[in-house]
Amino acid sequence: MLSHHLQGALGDLRDLINITESDIADIKEAKNEQQFERLSLKEEKLKSFETKKAMIDHEISTLMTTHPDTDLPELLNAEQHSALDALKQELSNLRDVNKKYAKFVLSVSHLYNTFLERLVPTEMQGYNKVASKSASILEVRV
Repeated sequence: MLSHHLQGALGDLRDLINITESDIADIKEAKNEQQFERLSLKEEKLKSFETKKAMIDHEISTLMTTHPDTDLPELLNAEQHSALDALKQELSNLRDVNKKYAKFVLSVSHLYNTFLERLVPTEMQGYNKVASKSASILEVRV
């Protein structure tokens, strides 16, 4: 059962990496709709991974409980060791891809905020930002 959960978690991680790489490609081309459409799929894969990870933790805990005198590395077979190593590598890959995506998101966010600030200048009043009265671009003359 542990091997099955490990393979499922690996599949979910690889899917998350592929989705995030698609998001990176789309953010470069300003294809926002595709990114928003993938949000539910991304959330579904994340929940699925979390569930499988919990099952992996439970299986390992059960193994440790039933064999208290044996170290964990001795309880796992070669396939399970390999899958755990692959899981660690894929988690690292996901972290790297997410960092790259986050940099793009922050850059785009900063760009939009800069544009908005130029269109509708704001000033601080205490802890609140409010539009200043000199937002001449928004004046309407009848």
